[in-house]
Amino acid sequence: MRPKILIVEDDRLFNETLCDFLREEGYEAVGVFDARSAVERCYYHRFDCYIFDINLPMESGFSLLDSLRRSGDTTPTIFLTSREDRVSLLHGLRLGADDYLKKPVDLEELSLRLASMLRRIQGMDSYRIGEYTIDLSRRKVLKGEREVEMGKKVFDLLALLLKAEGKVVTIETISASLWTTSEEASYGAIRVYITRLKKLFGSRIENVRGVGYRFEMQSKKEAHA
Repeated sequence: MRPKILIVEDDRLFNETLCDFLREEGYEAVGVFDARSAVERCYYHRFDCYIFDINLPMESGFSLLDSLRRSGDTTPTIFLTSREDRVSLLHGLRLGADDYLKKPVDLEELSLRLASMLRRIQGMDSYRIGEYTIDLSRRKVLKGEREVEMGKKVFDLLALLLKAEGKVVTIETISASLWTTSEEASYGAIRVYITRLKKLFGSRIENVRGVGYRFEMQSKKEAHA
């Protein structure tokens, strides 16, 4: 599953340039032009990294990151800035930024820093669910010491559900994540993949009728223990 990057940059040409470049680098890039649109995207989708311009219309990148951090969003964030003063840079870091890049941005440097950041957080992508250990970075599901075999799209769907942390993942989001724009999504295939996951995780996989699916991180038995 390709890492998903949200870019918030009000310069439309530069925004498109960043999105095109990151897509060529193997990322799924989503570009918006203001903080309000960014918050809406963050509400409905989970991203692996944010790239925020500081000087945005109506609300700054600082304010945007501050509100996201206050809501519990810990997604790694890179600021893009033309500012040189140390006070501004320190302010952004105190708000929870992970890195800075000065404009004009060197795209090769952006790619290297982004890859490095994502590698650092990959160690966090491990889940213990009942008797199973799911390692998203290594794309493995273990039952004890035995690896459980599953197809690529089944694993991608499992990863998508886990990263939602108990929130509902819509059918539309699943389709967009499992199939590229040049492929035709199959709702029948999604039901088959869900059935395979239910064989492993049982009632933790919940069908929210007409909307999508969610993964219950804590089983009902554990909740009442």
